[in-house]
Amino acid sequence: MKLLKLLLIFLFCSLSAQKSIPFDTLMLKEAKDMLADDYGNLYIYKNKDFSFTKYDSLGKQLGKMMFTVPFKVQNVQNPLSIAFFSENAQEMKFVDQNLNDIQKVDFKQKFGFIRMAYAEDLQQLWLLDDSMKRLIQYNFRNETTINSYPFDASFDDLMDLMVFENKIYILTKKQIRIYTFKFEKLFEAPIENGKRFRRENEFILVITNNSILKYIPEKEMVKIFEDPDAQIVDKNTLSFFEIKANNLYLYSLEKSKETKLQTEPEPEKKSTDQPVEKSEEKSSEQPAGNNLEKLIDEISEIQKFGI
Repeated sequence: MKLLKLLLIFLFCSLSAQKSIPFDTLMLKEAKDMLADDYGNLYIYKNKDFSFTKYDSLGKQLGKMMFTVPFKVQNVQNPLSIAFFSENAQEMKFVDQNLNDIQKVDFKQKFGFIRMAYAEDLQQLWLLDDSMKRLIQYNFRNETTINSYPFDASFDDLMDLMVFENKIYILTKKQIRIYTFKFEKLFEAPIENGKRFRRENEFILVITNNSILKYIPEKEMVKIFEDPDAQIVDKNTLSFFEIKANNLYLYSLEKSKETKLQTEPEPEKKSTDQPVEKSEEKSSEQPAGNNLEKLIDEISEIQKFGI
């Protein structure tokens, strides 16, 4: 009976890692992006009508915005001030927890063509000016340029920009690159379907369509969450979230394991095993399914004797 109990506990723990959250499946089907804040609120962006809607954990709508052009939301880590950037409108706007406008910053009159913008805090922006080929540190409260750095680079499918601890983080759909202010490349790694950065204290994360990766400084990218079948993934400080098959799921951070994302293929190891030894090893190994069936049969035999 003890073996049976252990088996049932193992199966329960495996299933309890995933929690389904009741949400309108039609709404999730039309979602282009999803973000989660640390209060359990979810934000859905629809590319169909350029809408951005906030919901609580039970699916109740708390606020909604309608844009006339595409906007990119930076993050919702501070739900009291959420930053949006529009390359089409050449502006950045900030909204409060009810998605009401706080401030709008218009770049058209003061700069060239801003390819990407990053709000460092509640008064400073970093602007990637594509026409002037410069990275600009701008105080939008008093409308002054603090610094300007030559940054002569072009990026295909540029998705996000971040500046942290004197390093410039560039994310495209296929790559992450990190530079100094002197335009010296510090790190580069392939990324599949990159979407945006997320910073948690000193850690830099990359959100993709179906995975979340953590940057190990100047070494590698490590996957901390992945589901090949997911439509959209995101995280807050407590959980991972995903939309899969038009359903919303939550995963506890404690249930997740980190797996290394290889930035370079490992060299193949030469096999020293003899052909006879390989066949012996293969014959001695049993599939996991057979072992489980054998365990259940043994439990049944024990129960027959009343043990």
